[in-house]
Amino acid sequence: MRRVVLMVAVLQPLLRPSLLSAQNWPVHSLDRPRPRVVEPGPASLVPARPPSDAVILFDGRNLLEWEHEGGTPARWAVRGEAFEVVPGTGSIRTRRAFGDVQLHIEWAAPVPPRGTGQGRGNSGVFLMGYYEVQILDSYGNDTYADGQAAALYGQQPPLVNASRRPGEWQTYDIYFTRPRFAPDGTLLDSARVTVVHNGVLVHHAVAFQGRTAHQRRASYEAHPDRLPILLQDHGDRVRFRNVWVRDLTGMP
Repeated sequence: MRRVVLMVAVLQPLLRPSLLSAQNWPVHSLDRPRPRVVEPGPASLVPARPPSDAVILFDGRNLLEWEHEGGTPARWAVRGEAFEVVPGTGSIRTRRAFGDVQLHIEWAAPVPPRGTGQGRGNSGVFLMGYYEVQILDSYGNDTYADGQAAALYGQQPPLVNASRRPGEWQTYDIYFTRPRFAPDGTLLDSARVTVVHNGVLVHHAVAFQGRTAHQRRASYEAHPDRLPILLQDHGDRVRFRNVWVRDLTGMP
């Protein structure tokens, strides 16, 4: 036991600077180190079957579970067994509201790839409409670390870059715990998320610093315990399939 304590004491000065630097990087800093590339396993040609207690958000036929932010029917295109962003129509959100969830979503960046950085295959999954897991074509496409695929946008890069080639199906398995607020709106506990990208763990119980923001620090504002999940129209024809969610609210 004494050896362990001594080792921790020796390592603490070495660990502390890296921890502080990870917390203090400016939002979207181009100097922030990029996650190393990890080659994931091959993409599945056939979508995995959802569990029996899942809410199916897209069944391969229609977008009845989705609407635009004004409450109008979703106007994104259903093509084959997938649906696709129609640029300029606006983001879509689930008609149902959720809090703590397990979310599965499969997506593919456009082919041929066009643009660079944030202008290439860009969309996003917003838990409760506020907390974004970034969608981006990050295969051989450089951008700021906190804005690449699977980043908690503007906050935390993924542990590694597990992106597949554009056009190949990619999976996000997202385990999200909503923030907790006191009756007066004071934050009691941050939103937290675990993300598995293409079978590779890229976030584990990471706390969101607040609502996703662009080019500024995130912060929290009190909101209801259940809100819709949102998919972003960022102007790129990103495709989606096999979208389902398990409502974990109230589970032990």
